[in-house]
Amino acid sequence: MNENIKNFIIKLIAITISIIIIINILFNVLLGERLDKIDDLISLSDSNTREKIKNKIRNELENGLDKEKIFSDQDKILIYKLYKKIKKEFKDIEENNLDNNN
Repeated sequence: MNENIKNFIIKLIAITISIIIIINILFNVLLGERLDKIDDLISLSDSNTREKIKNKIRNELENGLDKEKIFSDQDKILIYKLYKKIKKEFKDIEENNLDNNN
C-alpha cells in the first residue's frame, strides 16, 4: 500500500511539472511576442520605441504604394460611402452657417 502511494505521488509530481512546462512554453510561444508589441506601444515615451514605430509605419506606407491596388474593392466602396457622408455633413454645416448669418 505504501509503495502504491509513493508511485502515485511521484507520478502526480511528474505530471504537474510537465503541465507547468507545457503551459509555460505555450504562453511564451503564443503570447510572448504579442506582449512585447504591447509593451512597445505602452512605452511610447522612449525615443527608440517611437523611432521603431515611425519606421514601421513608413515601411508599411512604402509597401502599400508599391502595390498596384492599395484598397480592395470592398474597402473602396466603404471609403467612398464614408467620403459621401462626410461631404454631406460639411454641406449641412455650410448651409446652417449661411442660414444663421442671415
